[in-house]
Amino acid sequence: MAQVDFPATREELVETAEDNESPPEVINFFKSLPRERYASQEELLRDFAEAERRMASGNAADPRARRDDIGRVAAEDAPDPRHP
Repeated sequence: MAQVDFPATREELVETAEDNESPPEVINFFKSLPRERYASQEELLRDFAEAERRMASGNAADPRARRDDIGRVAAEDAPDPRHP
């Protein structure tokens, strides 16, 4: 975010990302930041790091649910259709 002067609001970060034609997932990430205002780039980077940790730990919650197993886990956990 070299084009952002700090302090900066979350909305300013979103607008800068949109102006730079960032991918939608980047823009949505900025929209989901917890603070309304960031005093410094370091403060912003701390929230980024925390969000990354949360996302990584959330994705590892079920080790059976790897990307190549989508559908298999749901099928294994589904009730047997032969038994009412």
